[in-house]
Amino acid sequence: MAEKIMVLNGPNLNMLGTREPEIYGYDTLADIEGRLRERAAAHGLELDFRQTNHEGELVAWVQEARTTCAGVVINPAAYTHTSVAIRDALVACDFPIVELHLSNTHQRETFRHHSYVSAVATGVMSGFGPHGYELAFEAIARMVKDRAGS
Repeated sequence: MAEKIMVLNGPNLNMLGTREPEIYGYDTLADIEGRLRERAAAHGLELDFRQTNHEGELVAWVQEARTTCAGVVINPAAYTHTSVAIRDALVACDFPIVELHLSNTHQRETFRHHSYVSAVATGVMSGFGPHGYELAFEAIARMVKDRAGS
């Protein structure tokens, strides 16, 4: 069975394409998922792509990933700046974690400059719009393959 990468999306990302497109772009989450499915197939990896507006559900999915996945890409969205619970769930993971943001959070409001996730992530991808998902996926695919020795 192919190794699985979980891509987790936090609150309001279900509104991509229509919510503040000048910041987040015009691609929908379905558009992004489609491109990632192509990349996963090209790498021989399985993709588990999810979105929720609920913090506890993100925590549960991170906990699930601990036993079912080889790595996680997470765009915690607004929970980046508020959720110790998501941070603590990620700490318990023994695999690569890429934190992802469509916008460069450091060019935005001051409250967006702090991330509870960055300190526990293997790497951070920020400011590349929807294309950032593809860049983050390529990075985690490489890390997963390197860990597997392939």
